[in-house]
Amino acid sequence: MVREGYKQTEIGAVPQEWEVQPLRTALRTAPKYGINAAAVPYEGILPAYIRITDISDDGHFSPNKLVGVDHRDSSQYFLEEGDLVFARTGASVGKSYLYKPQDGKLVYAGFLIRLQPDPNILLPDFLSQYVQTAAYWNWVQVMSMRSGQPGINGNEYGQLLVPIPSAEEQRAIAATLSDVDALIAALDKLIAKQRHLKTATMQQLLTGKKRLPGFGEGKGYKQTEVGVIPEDWDVKHLSQLISNLEAGVSVNSTDEENNEYENEPSVLKTSSVFNGKFSPNECKRIAARDIRRAKLNPQKEAIIISRMNTPALVGECGYVGENYNDLFLPDRLWITRFSKENYVSAKWLSCILSYGHFKKAIKDTATGTSGSMKNIAKSAFLQISVPYPGGEEQRAIATVLSDMDAAISARLCCMNSSSVRGSVAGTE
Repeated sequence: MVREGYKQTEIGAVPQEWEVQPLRTALRTAPKYGINAAAVPYEGILPAYIRITDISDDGHFSPNKLVGVDHRDSSQYFLEEGDLVFARTGASVGKSYLYKPQDGKLVYAGFLIRLQPDPNILLPDFLSQYVQTAAYWNWVQVMSMRSGQPGINGNEYGQLLVPIPSAEEQRAIAATLSDVDALIAALDKLIAKQRHLKTATMQQLLTGKKRLPGFGEGKGYKQTEVGVIPEDWDVKHLSQLISNLEAGVSVNSTDEENNEYENEPSVLKTSSVFNGKFSPNECKRIAARDIRRAKLNPQKEAIIISRMNTPALVGECGYVGENYNDLFLPDRLWITRFSKENYVSAKWLSCILSYGHFKKAIKDTATGTSGSMKNIAKSAFLQISVPYPGGEEQRAIATVLSDMDAAISARLCCMNSSSVRGSVAGTE
């Protein structure tokens, strides 16, 4: 059912007054391949060279190291204002860049294709925004694999169907999305600063180098096997805090991923825990024949730990903040059962287990002859020592770090511009 004021087209529903045309009909020149020349060290007298690897995922000229090109035909391949270049082959096929004069004189390389939109039909800024949409990337995925080898040539780029509103509306949409991009860039910098601040705060609070108000007044420090800690803290083996580590069972799952957890019996993937966070949507539906075999649900105030995984991910953990009665652990994940003898804040301990020094200690216990898969023995894990403050201080530390995470998550939500960018395709 098409909404009022919209019409159905080959690219989906768009406003009635918009047109949909092949990109080639909106170009002022035919697509042109870049120069086939080697990169050389950049010198001021040479033009800069733009290659696929110099284009960021969000469409900016962002070279790791600026290089030049020294070729007699270089002048024929200078980019002009309003030009876009597209990657035509490899894993980056579909990536694009709208030339900006402030980036300096650029010569485009052979694995790039230059397109020159006719501004009387299609504004370059509007096209640049459209080729960041999900609709465009879906087209790239289909088109690039037709030959079995990732690649899109100039003729095929010309076949891309593009929605074309009036010039005035194109200009308004492009300006709006440009403002969104600027906001996202600013938020990205702010989030990076907040993450750095959180890392520094973790280092200070989890080791006791900095005490929160109300704790440790007049107390000194002492040397221990885990380093210098406050004199009113203890050192505990994890075996003194965790009475048992239980693993789930291996079950067959469907090929369909349950990315939106819908209270259907599902088994967690090992990717459901990372850096102290638990992601319940990282799961797959359990095959009907195996539902009865599934056991062990994620439970509130517990920690899930990846006991078997790749070297980079083994030992990762995540704090569980609520019960999930239709989710189940696989055999590669543990869930904690805490000791009744020593109080443990699960959220605090998940922070400890995700903190650099202790995280490394956990990974160092992993063994296995395979370079791609490592396993942690329960006994080795439980012998790891950690600093141990009192219960009230554990909760206070966990609250501070949790609040910092919440602030970062809130800003990440602000960065999701998909609903705004959808206006390029005429959808809400």
